Amino acid sequence: MSSEKRQEIKTRLHARNKNRERYDLNALTTVNPELANYVKSNKYGEDSVDFSNPVAVKALNKALLNHYYGIKYWEFPDENLCPPIPGRADYIHQMADVLAENNSNTIPMGDNITCIDIGVGANCIYPIIGVTEYGWKFIGSDIDPKSIKSAQYIVNSNESLKDNVELRLQADRKDVFFGIMDRKEKIDFTICNPPFHASIEDAQKGTRRKVRHLSGKKEKTPTLNFAGISDELICEGGENKFIRDMVKESKKFSKNCFWFSTLVSKQSNLKGIYKSLEKIEAKQIKTIPMGSGNKSSRIVAWTFLTTEEQKDWRESRWNI
Repeated sequence: MSSEKRQEIKTRLHARNKNRERYDLNALTTVNPELANYVKSNKYGEDSVDFSNPVAVKALNKALLNHYYGIKYWEFPDENLCPPIPGRADYIHQMADVLAENNSNTIPMGDNITCIDIGVGANCIYPIIGVTEYGWKFIGSDIDPKSIKSAQYIVNSNESLKDNVELRLQADRKDVFFGIMDRKEKIDFTICNPPFHASIEDAQKGTRRKVRHLSGKKEKTPTLNFAGISDELICEGGENKFIRDMVKESKKFSKNCFWFSTLVSKQSNLKGIYKSLEKIEAKQIKTIPMGSGNKSSRIVAWTFLTTEEQKDWRESRWNI
């Protein structure tokens, strides 16, 4: 297979994604020399990174954030989730397009725009990309005090993030927006990458499949290539219950937020999510396909605002 054809895989990424082309490993190892320890020849005889190794993935991500986003400090505990940067960036770019559709096809930029990231995690990745790409403000919530502390240290250590990212601890793990979104606040959109698995057993099965795909090895207890503590990956009822609870709670904040959104990894969950959205009488629902490599996903976004309310929102907040 030619390298030209293999590059086409990344055309599934958003047109503004900085990582549509193959990684420039020379440039990346220059900004993060540690990455050179994990570069090896793949089956095509080309230099590549060992994606089955979580330490290698973290080193790659540090280099990507430094080289493309100007983030000099990005440290967090090894047991926490280490996200794939291109896929996370795609979510941010897709939501920028959603906002643009309500703004005469112009992306509203700058600190007039505020996003809530539900489950910001120790890595703070969505605020990093949203702030550096579009100048938006972010509120990041999490149920884990240690994750909040780690994310705060990342924010404090990067000048571009200071004053643009606020972190809030979710005191009640049963709540999503309650305790995080103030009744007087106006939030332009929310994002969420919900816990995927319903149990440890489910998470282990998924990990075995992923490692087998990446390395060709069969392991009974493989290491997560993107790491992740239990709260980041597992919740009672899995992705389906988490999202449906989020949808139900969003109704209580129907006039505080323009667009609510979430990633949905399992297509089989869509039918139930749509039923929940119909039940709470969402005015508009969008489903946006996402994909990188062999993984397919989608964003589901919804709003309670009428056409007139959307117009008022745009004129009062975005066209300043």
